[in-house]
Formats: sequence, C-alpha cells, structure tokens
Amino acid sequence: MLNLESLRKSKVYQEGVEEGVLKTKLETIPILLELGLTIEQIAERLKLDVETVRNNAK
Repeated sequence: MLNLESLRKSKVYQEGVEEGVLKTKLETIPILLELGLTIEQIAERLKLDVETVRNNAK
C-alpha cells in the first residue's frame, strides 16, 4: 500500500501539481493587467516568460 509520501514523490502527482500552479498563474494574468501591471512585470512576478503572458493576456 502506498503511503502519502510515496504518492507526493510520484511523477504523476508532481506533474499534476505543476499543471495546477500554471493554471492558477494563467488565470491571474488578466487580474494583474487590470491592476495596471505591464506584461513584463507580470512575467517577472509570476516567473513566466513574456510570450506566455502575452499569449494569455485577454
């Protein structure tokens, strides 16, 4: 039986966490734009590349 720590170390779990973090960051982009941050500032704060922010700016 897998314990919780083994599950957290699994590749599938880690990829799921990373995907969730990225989704949250992408959902945050329009909010930060409304607050007046530039694409470059958003990219820096969210640790994303500028193209990713540009492509997801709505």
